[in-house]
Amino acid sequence: VRRRDDALDALGVESIVGDITSLESVVAAAAGRDAVVHGAARVAMPGRLEDDYEVNVAGTDHVLAACEVAGVPRLVFTSCAGIAIDGRANGAIAETRPLPDRAATPYLATKALAERHVLDANGRELATVALRPHLLWGPGEPHLLPEIVAQAKSGDLRLFGDPGGTIDSCYVDNAVDAHVAALERLEPGSEIAGKAYFITQGEPMPIDGFFNALLHAAGFPAETRRASAARTRATVLIAPLRHAATGRMPLVRADTLALFGRSAVFDIAAARRDLGYAPRVGTTEGLARVSAHLARERMRRR
Repeated sequence: VRRRDDALDALGVESIVGDITSLESVVAAAAGRDAVVHGAARVAMPGRLEDDYEVNVAGTDHVLAACEVAGVPRLVFTSCAGIAIDGRANGAIAETRPLPDRAATPYLATKALAERHVLDANGRELATVALRPHLLWGPGEPHLLPEIVAQAKSGDLRLFGDPGGTIDSCYVDNAVDAHVAALERLEPGSEIAGKAYFITQGEPMPIDGFFNALLHAAGFPAETRRASAARTRATVLIAPLRHAATGRMPLVRADTLALFGRSAVFDIAAARRDLGYAPRVGTTEGLARVSAHLARERMRRR
């Protein structure tokens, strides 16, 4: 981890402070382990290719090297479903569909490359598997929901992208369940070794509905105003300049447009079959948990 966490300390979890870009740090963390779950990544926006590559690709290579040095036999890699989005709206995307030749953002490009390195490393000594959750959300999620809330408070929030688009997402507890299931089944030569799996709610919903469900959980009314296609394109183009001038990133930018601009639904049949994955927390229950969490946070601030 990059910094200690009081909640983990209270649970008795051993934390090692280090840096994914330091091979020495990663080797030290891997020593004596019988499995590694690699979830570190740079997701900060705007992303520079060089920075994303250093963490997401070179950092992953450090993890692979550390597994080899320490003799760790199992590696579960947290990838992301966004690497498979190619703009084709022709049903649910399965793992058999080739990844697009060009990624929409440096983050997606480097995550795709890192996943390839992980799966290529699968062999007799090290079993690897990649899990691809989509749009992770839940109580305490630090990126999407705070941005939506900030835009709603300022009055600047607008819906954007395809008004008829549909997406699926992944509540954080379900992603955790998938990782545990992968750990339990992964070993050299096992059925899941060397494969990638999509992990979602399995409950596709309209993009506008997803945004408004999060708004409702945060105590805001539904948003009906929509940015035009021209305004959306202009906002994406000036997003880096606005960030440089104000330190704030608009909600509409290259990465969010790639994820929310059009339909993105994923087939989780393989995860159900091979991992025994079943989304334990439905979207309605997950939203209720987010709402309760935010209510407690508001009470603490009073």
